[in-house]
Amino acid sequence: MKSYLKTNDFFLSNEAFELLYDETLDMLVTSPQPVNIEKYYETDNYISHSDGEGTLLEKVYQSIKKRNLQKKVALIEKYTKDHKTLLDVGAGTGDFLRYAKNKAWKVFGTEPNANARKLASQKGIDLEGDLDNIRGMKFSVITLWHVLEHLPNLKEDIERLSHMLEEEGTLIVAVPNFKSYDAKYYGRFWAAYDVPRHLWHFSRTAMARLFLKQGMELKKVKPMWFDSFYVSLLSEEYKTGKKNWIKAGLLGLVSNISGMMTKEYSSHIYILQKSK
Repeated sequence: MKSYLKTNDFFLSNEAFELLYDETLDMLVTSPQPVNIEKYYETDNYISHSDGEGTLLEKVYQSIKKRNLQKKVALIEKYTKDHKTLLDVGAGTGDFLRYAKNKAWKVFGTEPNANARKLASQKGIDLEGDLDNIRGMKFSVITLWHVLEHLPNLKEDIERLSHMLEEEGTLIVAVPNFKSYDAKYYGRFWAAYDVPRHLWHFSRTAMARLFLKQGMELKKVKPMWFDSFYVSLLSEEYKTGKKNWIKAGLLGLVSNISGMMTKEYSSHIYILQKSK
């Protein structure tokens, strides 16, 4: 693999990392990959592991998250009519599963962060620490909302998830897209690289190839409109030391307009179906 870009962990440690390009899959790989990845999550500022609304950014994030719950559940219901069993991998503080449970889904979830699991439990959602604790079960829908890029054993975990799906079951995966306009504009400061927490960086081609090997067909790709704004806001702060709300908003808008023409949005939702 050849070098694609050198960047830093701007969020926490400021350590240097390199992104290597895998030509076979058309994706990037973070190098080196830490042995003790947990320490890079050990901060109260990691927004998906908390329900904090102390800062303006947190308020915006939590507001958008709540609005997206209805859209997420509507999406999974589009692909399952009868056997409504859902596994959410990397469930965070459990809001998505709680919303789905209230819509008559039988829900299960995993979340490695103990604090996030505690917050989920307070909402009536009991999460397992990892997939090893969920054995002998199959699901009609499995979701990973910005989680696949964090999994250390990528190919093994994709194989395991495929085995956990029912025949013709649906896998829904949301990940950043390193070929988007905002990724190219911000370069090494693009917040969605988020090294080393993000170990892998996907393209549309990579997603199709990775899952095809496990008998899963890519049915549809949908844009995540809000991500370009949120990522641009963080990227501005990494690049300039300031959030620059107006510039970030304009960049997010330009990225979405570019995505309409190129089909390369800041983040995509991939809908995959397991073959019979």
